[in-house]
Amino acid sequence: MQFQRKVLALESRLRNCRNVVTLGVRTNFNEYPPEDRDEIRKADIIYYPTTFYADLFDSIGKRTFPSYHTYKCVQDKIKQTALFDLLGIPHPRTRVFYGKRQKKTIAGHFKFPFIAKIARGSAQGKGVFLIRDQEALEQYCECNTVAYIQDYLPIDRDMRIVVIGSRIVHAYGRIAPDTDFRSNVSLGARICLDSVPATALKLAAHTARACGWDDVGLDVCRYNGEFYVLEANMKYGREGFRKAGIDYCRLMEAMIERREI
Repeated sequence: MQFQRKVLALESRLRNCRNVVTLGVRTNFNEYPPEDRDEIRKADIIYYPTTFYADLFDSIGKRTFPSYHTYKCVQDKIKQTALFDLLGIPHPRTRVFYGKRQKKTIAGHFKFPFIAKIARGSAQGKGVFLIRDQEALEQYCECNTVAYIQDYLPIDRDMRIVVIGSRIVHAYGRIAPDTDFRSNVSLGARICLDSVPATALKLAAHTARACGWDDVGLDVCRYNGEFYVLEANMKYGREGFRKAGIDYCRLMEAMIERREI
C-alpha cells in the first residue's frame, strides 16, 4: 500500500505502522527538538498523546486520537459507571463509598458475595476481588480509600468488543479458567472466536458512541437473558486480534489512510 498520509504519534502503540511517525513521550514539551515541536504545533491531529498531553491539546483545540473524552475515562471506573447510569446503559448495580462512615454501610447495600474493585488505575483484572464475607470486605476497605462495590453476576464468560473510530473492528468471547472468576486473558482466560450476539454488538456500539469513546474494548456479558456492559478498557490487549489472525498494525494503517481515525 502506498500511503498518501503521514501522521504523528507520541506514545509507542503505533510504532510499527508505516504511516505513523512516533516521537515518543517527553515529560516537558520543551524537551522535544525544535523541529518536533513545530510538527506537533502544525499537526491537525496527534495520535496516542497520553492523558497529560490530550488535556493540553484539547485546551488549544487540537484533535487527538483517541479522543479527549476517551482519555478522561482511562482506568477510571467511577467516571465510567457515572456515565453508564446517566445514559441508562445496562450495567451491574454499583455504588461508590467514601470514608470510614460510608464504608460501614456497604453490607447493608450488598449481600455476600459481591465484587469490589480498585476504582482507579487498575487493569487486566488485577484490581477485581470477589468479596465473600465480612473479613474480606474489611481487608479490602483497609487497602482502598474509595470502595467501588458491584453486584456479583455468577458467569463464567463474557465478550470483549473493540470499537475503533466509529465501528466495531473485532469481537470475541472470553471464558474464565476453572480456578478464577475473572475472564481476563492475562489471567488465563480462553479466547473463543464464535460469533458474538448481535444484541451485544449493538449495545457496545451504542455505548461507545454515547460516551464519546473512539478507541475502547468494552466488556459485555449476558446474565439471565439480559446483556450488561461490565466496564470499558482503553488500554486493551491485542491477543484477541492475534488469535483471530488480524494484523492490528495493518488495520490501523488502513483506518488512518481512509481517515476513519
